[in-house]
Amino acid sequence: MAQIGESKGEYKGSHLRDDAPLAEWLARRPTEAALEPDLPIIDPHHHFWHSPARGEYLLPGILSDIGTRENGGHNIVSTVFLECRAMYRKDGPRHMAALGEVEFVAGLAAMSASGGFGPCRIAEVIIGGGDLTLGAANVRELMEAEIVAAGGRLRGMRHGVATDAHDSISKFASRPVPLHQVMDPKFREGFAQLAPLGLSFESWQYHPQLPDAIDLARSFPETSIILNHVGGILGVGIYNNKRQEILQSWKANIAELAKCPNVTVKLGGLGMVSVGYDFHERDVPPSSEDLAAAWRPYIEHCIEAFGVDRCMFESNFPPDKQSSGYNELWNAFKRITANASADEKRALYSGTAARVYKMIVP
Repeated sequence: MAQIGESKGEYKGSHLRDDAPLAEWLARRPTEAALEPDLPIIDPHHHFWHSPARGEYLLPGILSDIGTRENGGHNIVSTVFLECRAMYRKDGPRHMAALGEVEFVAGLAAMSASGGFGPCRIAEVIIGGGDLTLGAANVRELMEAEIVAAGGRLRGMRHGVATDAHDSISKFASRPVPLHQVMDPKFREGFAQLAPLGLSFESWQYHPQLPDAIDLARSFPETSIILNHVGGILGVGIYNNKRQEILQSWKANIAELAKCPNVTVKLGGLGMVSVGYDFHERDVPPSSEDLAAAWRPYIEHCIEAFGVDRCMFESNFPPDKQSSGYNELWNAFKRITANASADEKRALYSGTAARVYKMIVP
């Protein structure tokens, strides 16, 4: 039997509905007012980009999604930008191309820091990107340059390895990298440069690759690793209609990864269509109750395995915007944690992120 919100078939290849653009589709459901509107939130995972292929998501985009307290928005006090291969340098050495993205986001962060765009500190922290397989010297040169370009905001980097052996997954966020790249000695040579520079690593892979993430965490116990998107659940292609089977193996790997004290986990990323729910196919976007019912098994298991002090909720916007509005996403999280204590909520919504990323504590 299909799970709540589970996709009835293959993903059609676009996050925009055939009959209306995404914004019009989202507008079909009146925006929910924020639950627990005074609860401070650090959104530790969002992107910026501007390109013909992706469209535009810049400072006005995220500010519009966040909204204002006066208009029923959540109390988002600050955010963390995550690399997404945007604005790479066209010219210059290949290993320095990712520096362009940090320079681009540092400018947006400076605009927000002026105070002229509202109280939220957008991109208070920046997570840069780059290719860890290009040798220790090249990786260190890039990271040192990104530290300077970020103006004190850089806290880590991400080299995404989310890929799969099945062609049916290639249309999603899969990157053209070897399936077990984190096991490659050249990757680990570059990875070893992070901790000496005080930088963390964002682990973005799909759930079949979690054993590799476990090995990486055990091999580098001094490096802070943040697991993205509850480990990257797949529910499309060959993984379609196998949710319960996948859930059991995923739970076992999450429990094993939680034994590594250097790992924390981001609770989110479940709105991406690669997870296999049908929310993006509905005539009307889902409510926060719909989202909470679908996402609860993943969120609750991560909290149980890692504890609240090693978990942080994330929006993953705009990718998760494919399934819901920003207010509905955070309301869904708040419904899942309705019975948590005030201290537990403080950790989940801001405390863990503030500690891990060395941010201003709300």
